[in-house]
Amino acid sequence: MGAGHDHHGSVANAAHRHRGRLWAAFALLAALMVVEAVAAFGTGSLALLSDAGHMFTDVLGIGMALAAITATRHGDRDPQRTFGLYRLEVLAALANAVLLSGVAIYVLIEAVRRFGDPPEVRTGPMLAVAVLGLLANLVAFALLREGAQESINLRGAYLEVLGDLLGSLGVIGAALLIAGTGWWWADPAVAVAIGLFILPRTWRLGRAAVRILVQAAPEHLQVTAVHDRLTAVPGVAEVHDLHVWTLTSGMEVASAHLTMVPGAEVGTVLAAARTALHEDFHIEHATLQIEPGAAPGACGQVEW
Repeated sequence: MGAGHDHHGSVANAAHRHRGRLWAAFALLAALMVVEAVAAFGTGSLALLSDAGHMFTDVLGIGMALAAITATRHGDRDPQRTFGLYRLEVLAALANAVLLSGVAIYVLIEAVRRFGDPPEVRTGPMLAVAVLGLLANLVAFALLREGAQESINLRGAYLEVLGDLLGSLGVIGAALLIAGTGWWWADPAVAVAIGLFILPRTWRLGRAAVRILVQAAPEHLQVTAVHDRLTAVPGVAEVHDLHVWTLTSGMEVASAHLTMVPGAEVGTVLAAARTALHEDFHIEHATLQIEPGAAPGACGQVEW
């Protein structure tokens, strides 16, 4: 006997709710990316080029988020995809982390090369474009901030925009320093700073995505605590074959076998177990199999 509690939850639909804001941020950053890329080659600024490359990953990341939203909606209509396509959100976040890491590493390598022979940089256009980029990133930051609290995919785009915002500040600082002092090394120095700022954040994002993909238990949740709580449910004699994992951001899933105390009422035990998972661990989707304690071999042994 078993019971499933199926609830995709408002958290998992965060990307859908913020779709309009994603499109606005996508269009704004795409336009600025082109401007920055052209200006970077025109001014010879590596810092501006790194900011343009970072903005490219912003645009690509938001584009993948929008694609994941569309795919998820269509996937929900396919009966063969019993969990829809929610994992596409996690895959998009992982791709964002990989791409952004690649850009950061390239900038670091190029910056080291330029320290030996820093080229002249046209600071006027560099400063103007950097200020424009800062304003665009402030708008995109505001558009994505709310959704970043609810979705790992939106969080990836949000982190990229946050990094780009700080990058624009760095480019502005480099332009002012070069214009005021003639210290050309400021350009590759800022590029290095941007790269070092990006890498640890993207690695954390990638680690979170991989953790979901390998179906590890959520970091904030102790499986032993879930086991003990279910064991404490009145009418439960034993808990085994317990699994807890994350489907996508904000959607924790659990399955377990509960051996009942003789004479316990199935409906009461199921209701109490679901309530415990919901109230104590915020697990909205739980599949629980009830096994009478007196029935030998009620649970088949699974080798994996």
